[in-house]
Parts: sequence; C-alpha cells; structure tokens
Amino acid sequence: MSGPKTYTGGCHCGEVRFEVTTDLGKVTSCNCSICEKRGALWSFVPAESFALRAGEEALKDYQFGKKSIHHLFCPQCGVGAFSRGTNPQGNEMIAVNVRCLDEIDVAALAPAAFDGRSL
Repeated sequence: MSGPKTYTGGCHCGEVRFEVTTDLGKVTSCNCSICEKRGALWSFVPAESFALRAGEEALKDYQFGKKSIHHLFCPQCGVGAFSRGTNPQGNEMIAVNVRCLDEIDVAALAPAAFDGRSL
C-alpha cells in the first residue's frame, strides 16, 4: 500500500464525507490520551490533499491540552474521522483517521508508533 492514492471516507452515519490523497505506507499510531481511547490510526496530509465533501456545517470541535489540534467529530454518530492542525513549520495539516477510510484493511497496515503521551 505504499505510494499516494486517493481514498474516500467519512463518519459512521455518513453525514461527514471526505476525499484524501495519502500514502498508507506512512500510518501513525499515537499513544496520547485521546488517540488511545479512539483507537485511531493517523495519516497526516497537507490541507490541499484533503477535501471535505459533506458535513462541514455539522462538525463539532474538541480541543484539549495545548489546544493546538482541532479534533473534529460528527455530532450525529460521534465519530472523529479527521483532525486539523499545523505542522512545526506552520503549514495547515489534516490528520485522517485511517480507520474511517472506505474499504481499507487496517490489519494490512504497519503503523509507526508515536509517543504523544510524553508531549
């Protein structure tokens, strides 16, 4: 699964839908408090590689800690399919929850561990 490809995805109820171009050979598993509870696996992409197709007006925002990441979720089903923030260079980034991509076998992925708990 290496190399960038375009995928569709969204929340459980379908109110939030998106399209993203990403390389699933570079998936991250974070051990911070929210990622562990969510069971999220992340693919980080520049904002221009992500297009929200439905549900923007419905999204709810949750922030904690340093409040630097917008953990967006669908208020209908509660699923957090992606988050928004900036990278250390100040560029807008999207963290896509790979578990929310359509027709992806997450067992075939090899996520790299990230120690978010220590930040």
